[in-house]
Amino acid sequence: MFKAGCLALPLLLVGCGESNEEPATMSLKPPSETGILTVATRNGSTTYYLDRHENPIGPEHSLIRDYANARGWQVEWTMLDSTKAVLNSLAEGTTHLAAAGLTHLASRDNQYTRGPAHTEITEQLVCHRDARPLPRTPEDIAGTDIVITAGSSYAETLGKMAEQFPGITFTEDSNRTTEIILSEVAEKNIGCTVADSNIVQVMRRHFPHLEVAMSLTDGRNIGWYLPAGSETLASDAHEWMNSGEGDEAIARMENRYYAYIGDFDFVDLRALNRRIDERLPNFIDEFREAEAKTGIPADLLAALSYQESHWDPAAVSPTGVRGIMMLTRSTAESLGVTNRLDATSAIDGGARYLADRHRRLPDTIPEPDRTFLALASYNIGRGHLLDARQLARDLGKNPDSWEDMAEVLPLKADKRYYPSTRYGYARGYEPVHYVQRIRNYRDVIRTAFH
Repeated sequence: MFKAGCLALPLLLVGCGESNEEPATMSLKPPSETGILTVATRNGSTTYYLDRHENPIGPEHSLIRDYANARGWQVEWTMLDSTKAVLNSLAEGTTHLAAAGLTHLASRDNQYTRGPAHTEITEQLVCHRDARPLPRTPEDIAGTDIVITAGSSYAETLGKMAEQFPGITFTEDSNRTTEIILSEVAEKNIGCTVADSNIVQVMRRHFPHLEVAMSLTDGRNIGWYLPAGSETLASDAHEWMNSGEGDEAIARMENRYYAYIGDFDFVDLRALNRRIDERLPNFIDEFREAEAKTGIPADLLAALSYQESHWDPAAVSPTGVRGIMMLTRSTAESLGVTNRLDATSAIDGGARYLADRHRRLPDTIPEPDRTFLALASYNIGRGHLLDARQLARDLGKNPDSWEDMAEVLPLKADKRYYPSTRYGYARGYEPVHYVQRIRNYRDVIRTAFH
């Protein structure tokens, strides 16, 4: 999932590397003159990465894209392999802006021009959950094997703690990112590491044996940095980020990449990762064939199927739905599925059913909201979804926005609202959690389809 180094991107391209030369004067012309904004970043789940179709996505990518679009600029990405290399590019004056999950620090402010902040995190000490005893207080950290990515804010945090609590030592690794080091902790190759809470939140779903031993800081801001002397561009970035347009961009970013990640469930995610190895290979070709027929992504179908049955083709619920896609008898009959317990037929039928839910929604609904609403329809039924969409209009909400519909759907169980709807009462909170879980599962499952 996480890649490092230079990437050939479908955008304007520059080289990557790291330099120890003395800081250079900014030689790039401003984007206001050239129409090109050069941005340094690194691969990571909370920064920039390629999806299964090799399209660039990620929280930092989304915000930079929206900022550049607002100004009518193209983006030229410089893909670097570490935080240290990103900061070096600022010192060398080879990039306009760094968007790489950088913590705002006074020490960095002395070297670079601070840009706007977009996310608040805490820095967390993360170890393997089976390590005993886990350090729970600063006094406990002495003697702990800690490896962190070089050039990160974590070195400053641990260095200050070591002044107060003798015995705290750590190693800076110039070759591995925080995400890779976390995976090494999960494999017990490294004792502990330090990571931003948003990175931990994402990574624990893939590596459920990671455990937060303790938080090392209070809330800190993550944001952009620019080379020293870039006050004009920094001021423009601040103005955009603090505008209504910037607020909306941050909300979209949070909703797409973080909001659906619920409370950590070690047992559930451990089981999911085990079943990815043991069960998914038995059906992965069927999910891919269903994608070829319907256009519904195979990893999404697999996540939906896991939510429904945990990839058990013989699953049967007390209400009579059965099979790997948990189809009702009437739905199966309408799809021509004669044996719901046959995985190939059920996956094909379930994919066609979801595609039908998706097709019946108005073309005006943008993605990914359209897919989320189709999943909700798969779960609660099209009639109840239509009720909720009308209720959203009545309440001044946007029926095409999943964020708004996630607030309205639970009202189908509220006696103040459901009596006035055509289809009446429904457990409207269920599709909200249903979509959240599928999105969560999909993020973990998607690597199996690469």
